[in-house]
Parts: sequence; C-alpha cells; structure tokens
Amino acid sequence: MLNLEKKVVLITGGSSGIGAACVKLFAKAGANVAFTYNKNKGAAFQLINSLSNENKIIAYKTKIESETSINKTVKSVLNDFNRIDILVNNAGVWEEGKIEEMTLEHWDRTIKINLTGTFLFTKAVVPHMKKNKYGRIINISSTAGQRGEATYSHYAASKGGMISFTKSLAAELGEFNITTNSVAPGWVITEMTDEVFSDKKYLKKEADKIPTKRIATAEDIAGSVLFLASDLARQINGEILNVNGGSVLCG
Repeated sequence: MLNLEKKVVLITGGSSGIGAACVKLFAKAGANVAFTYNKNKGAAFQLINSLSNENKIIAYKTKIESETSINKTVKSVLNDFNRIDILVNNAGVWEEGKIEEMTLEHWDRTIKINLTGTFLFTKAVVPHMKKNKYGRIINISSTAGQRGEATYSHYAASKGGMISFTKSLAAELGEFNITTNSVAPGWVITEMTDEVFSDKKYLKKEADKIPTKRIATAEDIAGSVLFLASDLARQINGEILNVNGGSVLCG
C-alpha cells in the first residue's frame, strides 16, 4: 500500500538532509523523482548515481528566492515527467539571529526561502494537480513554528506561517482531491545541525529531554512524508504531524 509506482514527486532541497532522505525513500517506493538543489551540484548527482537502479530521477538547479527560477524548474519537471503528483516543500535555512542583532536582510532571507519559496512552488504546481484531479502537498515545517524558538524568531515565524499556509490550503484544495499536510520535526541529525551537535555532551543533553531518548534522523522524517503521500493517508488533510519523539506534544 506504500507503492508509489508511476507517481511523480517534486522535492525541494533534495541534495542533502531530510530532502535527500525523501529522494531515496520515494525512489525505493517506486516513484519517479524530481528534486531541486542550489549550490551542491556534486551531492545532487552523487545522490542520483547512488539510485541508478531505481526509477527516473532528475535534479534541477533552482534559486528558491526567485519566482522566475521556481517557475522555470516546475516547467522543466512537467516537460520531463509530464505530471507532478506530489510536492514536498522541504528547502529551508536555519540561521541564528538575536532580535536586537538581526538585520532586515537576514529576516528577509529566511522568510523568502522557507515561506515564500513554499508559496511559489505550490502556486506553480497546483494548477496541474487540479487539472489531474489529484495531488499531495507535504510541507516540512518545525516544532519551532508551534512553540517559538529563542534567537530564531525569524525561523519560527517562517515555519509558523507554513503551518497556517498548510491548513488554509487543506480547506481550499480538498474538493479537488488535493490534500495538504505538514511534517513538523523537532531536532534532527543532519548537516544543518552538525555544528550544534559536534558537542557530544550537548547532544546527549538534548536527547535526554526527549521521551524516546533519541534525536530523529533524516530517515525518520522522510518516512512520515512518504506516509502522507500514500493512499494510506488519503483522508488526512490539514494535519501537522509532529515527529519529535514526544518532545513537543501539539499538532
């Protein structure tokens, strides 16, 4: 029932971390995969080569801050795959910023990549999903968007906006057989958190705060995304699925 054969998924920010884990898992589930990358072309094509025995997989260099670049990518994906059934809005940044030190440029960069990029990709893809009377949209938000996060107010604001965007689209698009859901990770061990977790004492301290006593891997998050994209979740719409081991108990 988790067979996604013949489905086409577009994953943003797919060259590393959660995005790369999603690329791998969707490919193994039989989907054809399009994914975006920004600067890390080497990692993108290394990922494709590691999945050479799977279905069709293509990477697209995309500037998430640019509507022109996003529209060009969606057009290319449609030309190459003929359809987009599933959209995973994953591309994002997580950069510290104390409120009194944060510049407008810093604020705008986070909002543009995390929230506006999600909006632009969704806007470009939805007309084609409506035409096909089928779609699955999964947005990677964060527990920070639910509870806030000190010294990351811009990040929390972007993810909180993504959560509200998810619920709004669920109400708007459900009648077209398009569901919209979000996965909200807590701490995840990825390249993005390498520097933070280089301090092993801090890593253990944070893990001990979680009821399951472990920090999620990228694969843990990707599994939840795959579930929401499958027919097992066809009646789930507007849900914020927390994947954090019980550290934040809200949804």
